[in-house]
Amino acid sequence: MNIDKYNEAIMNCRFCFMCRHLSAIGNVRFTEVDTPRIRAAMLYGLRTGTNSFDDEDFVDALYRQDLSACCVHHCVNHYDENGLALAARADVVEAGKAPEAVKKLAAKFVKSVGWKAEGTGDIAWFLDETTAADKAVVAATKKLFAAAKVSPKVIPGGSIGKALKVLGFLPEAKAAAEQFAAFLKAEGVKTLLVSNPAAASALKQDYPEFGVKLPCEVKCVAGFVVQSKVKFAKAAGEVYALADDFLRNYLGCGCMDKLLAAVKAVNKPFGTNDEETYCCGEGAIVLDKLHPELVKKLAEYVAARADDPKKDKIVVASAYTKRVLVKYGKLNVRFLPVT
Repeated sequence: MNIDKYNEAIMNCRFCFMCRHLSAIGNVRFTEVDTPRIRAAMLYGLRTGTNSFDDEDFVDALYRQDLSACCVHHCVNHYDENGLALAARADVVEAGKAPEAVKKLAAKFVKSVGWKAEGTGDIAWFLDETTAADKAVVAATKKLFAAAKVSPKVIPGGSIGKALKVLGFLPEAKAAAEQFAAFLKAEGVKTLLVSNPAAASALKQDYPEFGVKLPCEVKCVAGFVVQSKVKFAKAAGEVYALADDFLRNYLGCGCMDKLLAAVKAVNKPFGTNDEETYCCGEGAIVLDKLHPELVKKLAEYVAARADDPKKDKIVVASAYTKRVLVKYGKLNVRFLPVT
């Protein structure tokens, strides 16, 4: 089973309470089953035969997880409970026990695989569907490119494999990755810019895991803007920048902090601690499609921690996080500190 690769997490996390407060779903459902300890205990039970994927509640708990990776990032031993959860989903799928809603969603992503290129040159911008849906984010990103004196060709299109991996469909995710890598090679792309941190994680982490080699260098837009030494006309002032799940907990990327410094933003602390995730299930990619009621609760949880919900300038690195915080939390959210 895929979870056998994470024996250390199973054996240690099932007895540990230390990161209980970092489980976003547990914090809004107030249930022990939505904490790393119980998930690990249930998966231990799976291996000993006292638990089974025939239990729909067990499987549903696995697909409720926010996958922020906060627990891994802040664990003193860095036990990979997040990787364990992803492996468990893959085992669910391989066992033929994926919920119907999950199978239907995966089928849509498989069908969406495909891209086109608009423009010329060896620098390209992957315009993922989540980012493309926010016209303000697209317009702001284009302004940043203009300020950086670059006109990348735009690559809009569907799944590059991340959502499929998160849902547990590994062969389909790998196939999408191989197709996207081949597309980039055919297009002669040497530098690929990405707006979506989830896409950056897919390209920098998932693809090597699949054994898929990219023909280009991958850079997030924030890091590219900082590297280009763009001059900003005015300081951004006071902001509340929310740590991004993928940039902080998965990639360990500090590009947002560098961009905040470049625009002379005064970043004020948000919430009760700087360990929690306030990204409303960004790491789970499609949580808003599987459990919109939980995403609503997550956004309301974040909004309740804002000093002045209507006026506080909240900065995020993900169009997904912006969308759900505006929709459900009614917050004043910006994509990157310059939009």
